[in-house]
Amino acid sequence: MSKVVDESTTFLVRYSIMLNEYKKPAQTPKKAPEGVAEEHKLVHSHKEIIKPKIHSFQPPQKEAKNRLRRWFAKLSKKQRLIFIFAGAFLVVAIGVGSYTFYPKKKPIAKPIAKKQTIPIVTTEPATLTGLTVPFATNKLPVTGVMIENSPDARPQSGLNEAGVIFEAVAEGGITRFLTLFQSDNLPTYLGPVRSVRPYYLDYLQGFDAAVAHVGGSPEAMAQIRNEGIKDLDQFANGGSYDRVNSRYAPHNVYTSMARLLALQNSKGFTSSYTGFIRKAEQANPTPTAKTIDFVISSYLYDVHYDYAPATNSYLRSEGGKPHIDERSKSQLNPKVVIAIVVSKSIASDGVHSAYQDIGTGKAFIFQDGTMTECIWTKPDKKTQITFTDSAGAPQKLNPGQTWISLVGLASDVTAKP
Repeated sequence: MSKVVDESTTFLVRYSIMLNEYKKPAQTPKKAPEGVAEEHKLVHSHKEIIKPKIHSFQPPQKEAKNRLRRWFAKLSKKQRLIFIFAGAFLVVAIGVGSYTFYPKKKPIAKPIAKKQTIPIVTTEPATLTGLTVPFATNKLPVTGVMIENSPDARPQSGLNEAGVIFEAVAEGGITRFLTLFQSDNLPTYLGPVRSVRPYYLDYLQGFDAAVAHVGGSPEAMAQIRNEGIKDLDQFANGGSYDRVNSRYAPHNVYTSMARLLALQNSKGFTSSYTGFIRKAEQANPTPTAKTIDFVISSYLYDVHYDYAPATNSYLRSEGGKPHIDERSKSQLNPKVVIAIVVSKSIASDGVHSAYQDIGTGKAFIFQDGTMTECIWTKPDKKTQITFTDSAGAPQKLNPGQTWISLVGLASDVTAKP
């Protein structure tokens, strides 16, 4: 082992001497002596050219490399291995030191592109009202329910939940309501339910709706059978109705939307129809129709509305009193009020009313605190009633409850700012 160390020491000493020689500056070649120059001139003068001996010149770096090669060639095999091992160790040491102590650059984090989240749409405007509802609501069947309006029937329940209401005289000057719903649970208490008349069925068919009623006039019952109207008559479906004890007959038949919907599902009833054209509501800053009056029959049944700017709706009164919902105790306040002028007469039985509801006539639309005079059109029983201006452009309605009253003359409608 000591021998190997001695040889290593000898090698390192020689390697140091060699490096010192490599670093010495190159010597400038000396000028030739004057005698030699004269001799050269003399030879040249005798026409005898003597070429001087040219010594090859090598740069110091190359000379040092040649010396290193010659020196390395003189080494024994073991000395060469030691030299190679020492050089490799030096290279590895320098590399490890550089990696350990050289400051490392922190990796630059690439910005993560945010994924655009597309909102899932789960709602749409209701076909019946224009209000925003889940998709499933528009797939429900439309349900028409006949609601009584005699003084003994007041206050009614569930009118505030209806989407569209038609108001006309049944008989003896007493008005009655065709209420239309497209809901799976509201109202939970609805009534009192009464009998049906032919003109209500004409408006009902525009919505492809079933009709809940307690009997009807002979003409109406025949129309249901002959025209294939979807029937929910209480006399044939007693389990879907109740007779309450808080009122006496015939003003005591009540139901709920959940029960009527279950009845329709059991019969496979569906609806496909075109609703009214709707718009975004925009209240007029200067209302021109703050109070509205309709002459429909007599004092107990004539209608009055007061415009409510805070809700952009119309507070309804009849018989000189606010028209109240029994359960909520709130005053009825439709978003849109319409009066349509329809010729009225007495049916052939001399008792029931008859309306010329197929055709066209004048209409008055109240919304946003203003009144618009337009034209109503209903070409046949199954086609939806429409509202247009004199040029035929559709009149768009605000979303929400729409209340349509039939009056005999245009003069039966008045409005004041």
